[in-house]
Amino acid sequence: MGKIIIAGIGPGNKEDITHAALHVIGEADVVIGYKYYFQFVTPYLKQDCECIDTGMKHERERAEEAFRLAQQGKTVVVISSGDAGIYGMAPLVYEMKREQCSDIAIEVLPGISAFQKAASLLGAPIGHDTCLISLSDLMTPWELIERRIRAAAVGDFVTAIYNPKSHGRYWQLYRLQEIFLQERSADTPVGYVRQAGRKGQEVELTTLGQFDPEEVDMFTVIIVGNSQSYIADGRMITPRGYYRNSEPEGVKIGQNIMMESFRTIEKELKQKDIPLDHKWALLHAIHTTADFDMENILHTDDGAVEILYNKVRNGTLKTIISDVTMVTSGIRKGALQRLGIEAKCYLSDPRVTEMASTENITRTQAGIRLAVEEHPNALFAFGNAPTALMELCELIRKGKAYPAGIIAAPVGFVHVCESKHMVKPFRDIPKIIVEGRKGGSNLAATLCNAILTFDDAAQLKPGRDL
Repeated sequence: MGKIIIAGIGPGNKEDITHAALHVIGEADVVIGYKYYFQFVTPYLKQDCECIDTGMKHERERAEEAFRLAQQGKTVVVISSGDAGIYGMAPLVYEMKREQCSDIAIEVLPGISAFQKAASLLGAPIGHDTCLISLSDLMTPWELIERRIRAAAVGDFVTAIYNPKSHGRYWQLYRLQEIFLQERSADTPVGYVRQAGRKGQEVELTTLGQFDPEEVDMFTVIIVGNSQSYIADGRMITPRGYYRNSEPEGVKIGQNIMMESFRTIEKELKQKDIPLDHKWALLHAIHTTADFDMENILHTDDGAVEILYNKVRNGTLKTIISDVTMVTSGIRKGALQRLGIEAKCYLSDPRVTEMASTENITRTQAGIRLAVEEHPNALFAFGNAPTALMELCELIRKGKAYPAGIIAAPVGFVHVCESKHMVKPFRDIPKIIVEGRKGGSNLAATLCNAILTFDDAAQLKPGRDL
């Protein structure tokens, strides 16, 4: 009795056909395959080898013929482009063996797949977890394909795309791009290779946002990078992580953990393309609270973080005033010392109790009144008391306070929302506001830290003052 050998012949040139595949092709009694692929193996066939070539979509007929001839005692080689187990003939032949209850021996020889060849031409884009998706819906419902696309996008897999487009399937690749853009940055690297390893080979690099589906056809393999992929020196690279296993020079373990946390948060943001200074404040807020609702409720005036940082840098902002001591406790002492900034809370000042009793106001209100008398141009950060924020608003309206900026993050249920609305009309004052009931001293402090470390934002390198 004969046998069936299913041989992957690579993407399309003799250099990419394995020695094992060439050997069995040269010894075969019969070679069966799609007629287009015979041009790659004909020189290696023995003289009396029978060749059976059929057109596209005749896979079942090729498999049936392989079993018929193997039953006659012949050694049959079924050729399949790339790797026979990846969208190739191997699964079909095994299914048919089970269907026929055949005792024909089957052997599979691996080949270099199209996505591997494309990856090597692009650089090193599949250096980490990778998945393959075919957009052909001839045998798989589109609903299932779309679920797989979304899972790949959400899972941050490097994704190789087969069968991206045909004359009848013109819109599916556009839909894939739309789904990926919902989960990935528009700057995510994308590489695509047409006719990989064959005559007319074309290699292109672009980004997810700039990628044009009209530039590809059925002979194209597309590779979408993950969140760590990048383009350098004309090559697409997805790092495995070796250089992250050790801390960068000068980076302490606490800072390294914070940097990794910020990278994780950035990947999970729903809105990727936001101004850097707002993103920097947002990353700090989410890192402190683990609350991604901050994307919806954290408001920063245009350029507020950068404006306030520049005031610190040029020396016009020298003092931060908080409503409660917990805020000043959370502002990094190393940053204050490095930048020559003083953080103060007047709540423990003995004058506060007397003023609060005499004026019938809260102690935090009294603390803000005293602070304004001594530091009317300070950055005011509120993380607890709405009455203190309301007091500052009244002092601004009376011309007694001229804040360099305001961080409005009081928390609670009474007058909290109103206090935040009260501060919004002061359009000439840079403001950071946590909308609604949420807030807290930890938030106010971390937003101060975001301002003091804005020069680290572009490198996404928080925590130097830890």
